[in-house]
Amino acid sequence: MAWTLHFNTARMLRRVTLSGPIPTRLLGRLLALGGICYVALAPAGAQGDPMTAHRAEMVESQIRARGVEDSRVLRAMSEVPRHLFVPEAVRSQAYEDYPLPIGAQQTISQPYIVALMTSLLDLEGDEKVLEIGTGSGYQAAVLSKLARRVYTIEILEPLAEAARRTITGLGYENVEFRVGDGYAGWSEAAPFDAIMVTAAPEKVPQPLLDQLRVGGRLVIPVGSFFQDLMVYTKTATGLEKKNVIPVRFVPMTGKAQKPPR
Repeated sequence: MAWTLHFNTARMLRRVTLSGPIPTRLLGRLLALGGICYVALAPAGAQGDPMTAHRAEMVESQIRARGVEDSRVLRAMSEVPRHLFVPEAVRSQAYEDYPLPIGAQQTISQPYIVALMTSLLDLEGDEKVLEIGTGSGYQAAVLSKLARRVYTIEILEPLAEAARRTITGLGYENVEFRVGDGYAGWSEAAPFDAIMVTAAPEKVPQPLLDQLRVGGRLVIPVGSFFQDLMVYTKTATGLEKKNVIPVRFVPMTGKAQKPPR
């Protein structure tokens, strides 16, 4: 069993990841010092993944602790190897509580935001999902564990190809890729049960709303400098809109940035 011990006092912050039985004598001595201590547990990965405990810690301290309780989302986040979706130079930071650069002035979102947006789609397992903004491919990999089929579009070809290599190399077989402007969606595969957008347009692209089935959800950051994470649910009579939290995403490029004529 892999485990990670956290201990925090005014004078000391320690994080230790080990395998084997938990040394209760050590825990007792640390607690006697008056600090805050907790242990994150995770079974060893099937192939000895050294990051298993880091993912377990990420899920417990960054995601579950902030109120994301969907067990399927938590399991997916604990299984997908986030460190393989970031450049090697920042791989040691892959499970920290902030976004990371992935090249081409793009980022991989903070783990909590990935989990929150995924949970807002309310997936049950048989859905067809469209993702706009493949980026590193991490979000698509998480979605692939929760939906029947994932369609993902990336406007920057180098990022799209790198994401394709990572995802296919990890054996996720239910993801379809396209290089292009996500503003127009993927009409040939529509309608979609859920749509996620991982870059912020100033206004919601109408083609995405058109390609959402009745009862489906669109999760999208909207705005320019000030942005809000929004959920649109399509009903038989129109759209229901929910403002979730303020966020900060890279802007959606392509047609989304062109002024209307």
